[in-house]
Amino acid sequence: MRIMIKGGVWKNSEDEILKAAVMKYGKNQWARISSLLVRKSAKQCKARWYEWLDPSIKKTEWTREEEEKLLHLAKIMPTQWRTIAPIVGRTAAQCLEHYEKLLDQAQKAEEDGPGEDTAAAELAGADDPR
Repeated sequence: MRIMIKGGVWKNSEDEILKAAVMKYGKNQWARISSLLVRKSAKQCKARWYEWLDPSIKKTEWTREEEEKLLHLAKIMPTQWRTIAPIVGRTAAQCLEHYEKLLDQAQKAEEDGPGEDTAAAELAGADDPR
């Protein structure tokens, strides 16, 4: 007996079908939506929507204000990236990745001494809520 695993790289045509299906059926009908995509499971469709296709997700550079909000939320809700994400309009993965980047910058700035970036400076010596 062979177990078939759905998946592979998402094609543009699959993305378009997924977008149209979400518009038609909403964000709670993943089994129904996945039935339109032979190679994708309900879980894969949901993940693709929430991690990439959802128009509310920002894909631009982070602003200073977004970074400050991220730093503040990470302090009061350590490791709660799925809770933080919708507040800053990013995915949980984007939040974690950018936070780690800011931590790295803070560590480098601390090693380099005076004249460090303010966002990085705020992180220097802070607890690490990864």
